[in-house]
Amino acid sequence: MTTSVPSTRTSRARKRLRLLGWTLAILVTFPLSALVLIVYAKREVEAAAEGRVATQSGDVPATRVGLVLGCSRTFEDGRENPFFANRMNAASELYRAGKVEYLLVSGDNSRPDYDESSDMRAALMELGVPADRIVRDYAGFSTLDSILRAHDVFGLDRFVVVSQDFHVRRALYIARGNGMDATGYVAREVSGAGGRWVRFRESLARVKVLLDVHVFERRAKFTGDPISIGSDHT
Repeated sequence: MTTSVPSTRTSRARKRLRLLGWTLAILVTFPLSALVLIVYAKREVEAAAEGRVATQSGDVPATRVGLVLGCSRTFEDGRENPFFANRMNAASELYRAGKVEYLLVSGDNSRPDYDESSDMRAALMELGVPADRIVRDYAGFSTLDSILRAHDVFGLDRFVVVSQDFHVRRALYIARGNGMDATGYVAREVSGAGGRWVRFRESLARVKVLLDVHVFERRAKFTGDPISIGSDHT
């Protein structure tokens, strides 16, 4: 399945650069105000996730569906993306522990040769998760899209978000800000320069999500016909 929106890894990178440029411009122009906003956004996101993030599968409340947030399986140079691998391992652990019945894998499939959700499905099957327990969301173009579509398209009010800790907390902020009862299960973090860059970028993303949820009231780019998890839509 494909969509008609021409979004690729390159377009995602451009969006991240625009976000970085926008934030740096604010930092230079209004440094004190920008710092206050960054600190406030961090506090709000952390508060929304307090008591709702588990690092051990045994601490996750039994929930019908786990929502696995997408990213690319490999880097552009062909190396394996450890963020992807760690998320798939965490999601499969959650399923094997009997904490979820289904895994909803949400990612970007904006062109035929780039399909995060199908890559996630293939990786989970390699880890022993049955194909009929994996449901693909092809229009998870952003964290906000993935969370809102879980409710608007897949009919979920309650689910477990699977990703790295920083990402889970931002996702929970979006979910709770839109009236959903979500919890989180943390995938193993990624160390090194790549991990440090992602954590720096996260401070900017939290400011953006604060605005998206409470100022702009952004909705998912695409909705569509309802899909019932547990049917043959995989």
